[in-house]
Amino acid sequence: MSEQIELSGMAIQSTVASPVDRGERIAAVDVLRGVAVLGILVINIEFFALPHVIFYNPSLVGGFVGLNLLTYKFASVLFLQKMMAIFSMLFGAGLVLMYERFEKSGRRFGKVHYRRVLWLLLIALVHGYLLWYGDILFNYAMIGLLLFLFRRRTARTLIIIGISVLLVGMAIQYGAGFQFKMLKSAVVEVETARAEGRTPAQYHVQMAEAWDQIKVMMEPSEEEIASEYEAYRGGYMDNLSHRAPMTMIMQSQAFLFFLLWRAGGLMLLGMGLMKLGVFSAKRTTRFYIILTLSGYAIGLPLSIHGTNAMIAHDFDLFHHFMVGGQFHYVGSVLVALGHVGVVMLLCKLGVLAFLKRCLAAVGQTALTNYLTQTLICTTIFYGYGLGLFGSIGRFHLLWFVLGIWILQLIISPLWMKRFRFGPAEWVWRSLTYWKLQPMRIARSD
Repeated sequence: MSEQIELSGMAIQSTVASPVDRGERIAAVDVLRGVAVLGILVINIEFFALPHVIFYNPSLVGGFVGLNLLTYKFASVLFLQKMMAIFSMLFGAGLVLMYERFEKSGRRFGKVHYRRVLWLLLIALVHGYLLWYGDILFNYAMIGLLLFLFRRRTARTLIIIGISVLLVGMAIQYGAGFQFKMLKSAVVEVETARAEGRTPAQYHVQMAEAWDQIKVMMEPSEEEIASEYEAYRGGYMDNLSHRAPMTMIMQSQAFLFFLLWRAGGLMLLGMGLMKLGVFSAKRTTRFYIILTLSGYAIGLPLSIHGTNAMIAHDFDLFHHFMVGGQFHYVGSVLVALGHVGVVMLLCKLGVLAFLKRCLAAVGQTALTNYLTQTLICTTIFYGYGLGLFGSIGRFHLLWFVLGIWILQLIISPLWMKRFRFGPAEWVWRSLTYWKLQPMRIARSD
């Protein structure tokens, strides 16, 4: 907030760094962030409640017939990677908003930005290792360290770079699938050579050993899946011992080969779109109608085809990386932009005012709500809570999602009537600005 101090008849602008004031917030951004934080739970609930094998082969657990199959298709087409895409774009957009606010007030943004993302990194490490391996905050913090370098780029340049980074991610994904295929073929070579009494080539043996290590993660055996059930239905230390290596894989291999490029490209894209006023509902109604229709017209068929193709190929790992996943990769970005168009249209048209206020409150407390979803779900599904891990099918998991949505849509606006920030946001901002922030809303506000 940029304070105006009256001194000797002159307005002098304070150079003290502080969080954005309630009056400076952009309502459309908060509403969109609220939609994203609620929508992402549709996907995350399965990773809270079911073994991680669902990432590569959802048909193995959670039920895959009837309503469970329809639930999978529904979530895959409309939510899978779409909400993460919106979140990532908004993270980039947030950097642009903060930078422009600091520039207008003549304050230096660099130190504040890096403190902000480094504290977020600490929160991510605590969240990932102590609570849930599916943490996404680590990726935002790590990529946020690089995003600062692009803050002065034009919208056009940011969009071009963002799309280029996304294309690199697609190429890496395809290359990984091709490499996996080569490694698995080496297993056949080794087995054939030994069956024929020949000594297999050493490089084939090394490739086969590499595949065995990858297979543990991507194609776990029934015994390994059973071990995961046992770990998460056990006590806290049982699931911690399973979660720690999973978190390490997510923050190393998954980050370097997938999330860095996808999330990074989307953040750059979000920075460019923010500079064009797309997320602040500043564009024309016609613009958002075109964005919605084009995003859905191209993105939905791609997502539907990708989903059906992977089911038809029985979630073959190589098809996932080289074909089916590619349709999702592109389709999810376009469907996400279609979702953005719908939300911006609702903000411009002035309809559903009560719902928008509730969603905006959820968006203003997005970090708190994201972490709260973890606390609620781990308590429900892990052994130190109700221990329901692996015992509920996909369709019935949606009832838990609905319950949490209602809870957060009620509590968030009630909280924001009294307080400036959510609890997690207050801690994060106080650490960022090296000063305890005022929490309660004064009557003058």
